[in-house]
Amino acid sequence: MMIHQALALPRFTLPFFSKGFGSKEGVFVHQCQTKNPKVAFCSGDDQISSSTSMKTRKVVEHVCLLKAKENLSEEQEKDMLDYLYTSQYQMSGIVAISVGCIGDRNEEDYTHGLYMRFQRKQDLEKFYKNPFFLKVLNEHVTPFCHGMINVDYESEVEDDILPIFRKGEEYNYGEEFVVLVTFAKNASEKNIKDAMDSFAKLTSSLPSLIVQSTQGSNFNNSTKEFTHAAVARFRSFDAMEIFVKGREYKDMWRSQFEPFIEKAVALHFSVDPVGTDIM
Repeated sequence: MMIHQALALPRFTLPFFSKGFGSKEGVFVHQCQTKNPKVAFCSGDDQISSSTSMKTRKVVEHVCLLKAKENLSEEQEKDMLDYLYTSQYQMSGIVAISVGCIGDRNEEDYTHGLYMRFQRKQDLEKFYKNPFFLKVLNEHVTPFCHGMINVDYESEVEDDILPIFRKGEEYNYGEEFVVLVTFAKNASEKNIKDAMDSFAKLTSSLPSLIVQSTQGSNFNNSTKEFTHAAVARFRSFDAMEIFVKGREYKDMWRSQFEPFIEKAVALHFSVDPVGTDIM
């Protein structure tokens, strides 16, 4: 069995891949490449600016990171991921979902990632109490994990069916990129807003690399380790690699985030379809 891990980032460290298992020239080579062909990088005049006139709708994003036990078998791992993924067919309220093995190392030992989208906070609250999902956790997740963390935030997406529900061909593959940060207590509201806005502006300006990106403040009271989160769906692992190695991302992180954060974690997982059978 191969369990991919992620990169944990200490303070003042730029969140892109450093050396570790499977690394080459300091950048991790993902061992499970996505099916999406290589993506060309658009810059300059080819980039689109953030559209202020575009009609948007609020959504609620849920990120769950798991720490699987080292003796987890391939069959147990597949069973866990299948149950998580197909839970969307057994419960109402889940707008979109992706789940997978986290790529690369991390000091926190996160091994798997789960992303879900809901339309309203009330839907998320019902999800946490849903008997079916609690059964999935109790029987098919927690017995095989030694820890997990949940982060929830509200964001906005284009008010159209495909982007809201993450449907369509361009959402069938790619790489989910998750960034969790803890802003320092002495960071002002303006510092925080500028940082998160800069991330949103940059990711929205690169449609050739990123299908969709959301970000917001964590309102999950049970998880105070991180104050903010962002999730970007890249068109492929290659597209994500271009982004994290790019000057724009490095400059943004060093100027807008590094001076004001205490902790940051960046990780990614492939969104190749899993859960073909309803569990």
